[in-house]
Amino acid sequence: MMDKYLMAIDAGTGSVRVILFNTLGQELGVAQSEWTHKEDPRYPGSMDFDIVQNMNIITDLIKEIIAASNIDAKDIIALSTTSMREAIVLYDENGNELWACANVDSRSNNEVNNLYLMSDTLEENLYKVSGQTFSLGAIPRILWVKNNLPETYHQIKYVSMLNDWITYRLSGVISVEPSNGCTTGLFDLKQRVWDPDIANQVNLRIDIFPVVHESGTVIGHVTPEMSTLTGLSTNTLVVAGGGDAQLGCIGAGVINEGDAAVFGGSFWQYEYTTSHVQMDEECRVRINCHAVPNTWQYEAISFFPGLVMRWFRDGFCDLEKHIQSQTGESIYSQMEKRARNIPVGSYGMLCTFSDIMNYKAWKHAAPSFINFKLDSNKFNKASFYRAIMENAAFVTKGNIELVNSITNTAPENIVFAGGASKSELWCQIVCDVLNIPLKIPVIRESTALGAAICAGVGAKVYENFNDAFSKIITFEKIYHPDPKNNQVYEEIFLKWKEVYKKQLELADSRLTDNMWIAPGLK
Repeated sequence: MMDKYLMAIDAGTGSVRVILFNTLGQELGVAQSEWTHKEDPRYPGSMDFDIVQNMNIITDLIKEIIAASNIDAKDIIALSTTSMREAIVLYDENGNELWACANVDSRSNNEVNNLYLMSDTLEENLYKVSGQTFSLGAIPRILWVKNNLPETYHQIKYVSMLNDWITYRLSGVISVEPSNGCTTGLFDLKQRVWDPDIANQVNLRIDIFPVVHESGTVIGHVTPEMSTLTGLSTNTLVVAGGGDAQLGCIGAGVINEGDAAVFGGSFWQYEYTTSHVQMDEECRVRINCHAVPNTWQYEAISFFPGLVMRWFRDGFCDLEKHIQSQTGESIYSQMEKRARNIPVGSYGMLCTFSDIMNYKAWKHAAPSFINFKLDSNKFNKASFYRAIMENAAFVTKGNIELVNSITNTAPENIVFAGGASKSELWCQIVCDVLNIPLKIPVIRESTALGAAICAGVGAKVYENFNDAFSKIITFEKIYHPDPKNNQVYEEIFLKWKEVYKKQLELADSRLTDNMWIAPGLK
């Protein structure tokens, strides 16, 4: 099947991509566009998703990639979709979109407060069924529609996730798959289906849930209308995809019991795979359906490591930006070379950005650098840069230890993917802090590959996800921890945890501002 192709549509927070793969998992081309989600000035914290404009962007990208690849569209045998999680779309009985928001929408603070007022134990009780809290889920957002747009609320026929919306627009069939659908907080996690009882407990309608299909299930074919708009063939299968982190795991081969991954992007996500679910009595980590049937994942999220690095680049690296324009060497490459000369532990300097995850009471201290001295030979851009890298590794270590304590297990190695895995120094720092081998996949941006694999499973190119893994996923390098470096980091990590507690106390006392705090928390 060398002349057959699989298409992945990857709708992220800041951009959308359409990627074409052959059946060996090799990327043949990509078309990409940034997009923005605008705040409705009437509703502070809102982040609307523009259905019409964004679908136009997607159809244009599909046309672009077909034209640029110079292939016959009939040879694209299947496509699948992935997206940012938590973004939701509401539909009326005719399948018209009523309302949609991006994952970063935070307009529902009052709704979260009202949920807390209903019962002190409501969130905890729902977590034990759904694996979710009110921090990121759809419950407060749909309640916001109920309270602020009652006419829209009464017209709702279905709710779906963003990746399911793209699937619907291509196939004409509204459905939801478990890996992203479960992030609504309206799923029975173990059964992998909607739970109307949850909706009933939070005073939401119980009749707005579409059919659930597992990832890799054929939903339909490209409709004649979408064929005209995109150039795709009506013979092309449209296959259920999944949430970005879960499809990233599929694209990195993290699909079996005990497999684990860290995805280093704007956020860092730790994913631990299991074939059975043990709920956390203290509601500290998120538990999701994996995109692989009868499989689940514990998830712990680090806020903003990639965005912190971008902030540092844009705020302090004007000279390196000039050098980049003259030589072509990236700012990150220049800074990494200098950071290599900084000793392990950055001369004792610590920084506080993201904290170890606490899903039920999720907040982060004010961003800070602490314990540096007025010695420019030691404390300069390079040492601050390395401290940011080490901070990301410390948060990840804390998250992994937290999941280990819940599951009473620990991974034998970890797959490290995403943009951060392109940095050799960052890979080694993470490896040394975690004290565990780190495997780097050949295809670092594994989310789109995971969507292509879903398409291939649906089209019977692969027998199942394990078959796809054996045929197309390879690893470029394995990092091994340096025992001496790990010994230094173990001591610093203990200090870092204590320092972070104090920094949280400052924020709780209103002496500093939280970097981020979940809706409804004070």
